[in-house]
Amino acid sequence: MPLDNTLHPISRPLILGSTSRYRRELLERLRLPFDVHAPHVDETPEPGEAPVALAKRLALAKAREVAKRFPQAVVIGSDQVADLYGEPLGKPGDHQRAVAQLRRMRGKTVVFQTAVAVVCPSTGFEQCELAAVRVVFSQLSDDQIERYLQAEKPYDCAGSAKSEGLGIALLDRIDNDDPTALVGLPLIRTCHMLRAAGVPIL
Repeated sequence: MPLDNTLHPISRPLILGSTSRYRRELLERLRLPFDVHAPHVDETPEPGEAPVALAKRLALAKAREVAKRFPQAVVIGSDQVADLYGEPLGKPGDHQRAVAQLRRMRGKTVVFQTAVAVVCPSTGFEQCELAAVRVVFSQLSDDQIERYLQAEKPYDCAGSAKSEGLGIALLDRIDNDDPTALVGLPLIRTCHMLRAAGVPIL
């Protein structure tokens, strides 16, 4: 069934500054009309940068970079970093790195730090919030890790854990206050900020 975007007239264009199909699919749940533009941001951590600081910096950087091109728009930027006892783990990018990440995380508690920022240059609006999700990984065998990676190929997911898919089988427990945060865009916080930026929801 197509989305009825006429239910949500907004005075300013809404843009998701992201290349993630997961974030796009999450934002579609709000049934708001929006465009998607890729942010041109270097995601390399700074020396000694903590996972929380990295996630917030990149979320803001993505929103600001896209907002420079569309100053009249309300722009959403987001970033997720897997926090393994203070060490940031990003997207593995390939099979070998994904194996290494999952071997390190098995049997441990990992905090997925997901930051979301909303920016509108023409009104001076800028907010950034963080949703932390504590995840306890099962004591996975090498064979289980290999079977999971061959089936899911989650090489574009922080920490190699695609919880909305087969990755849920990797986990013993999830503790959070926003069920969408682990997928990559905390919609509860996003809704709060969009309303504050003047975007009507419902």
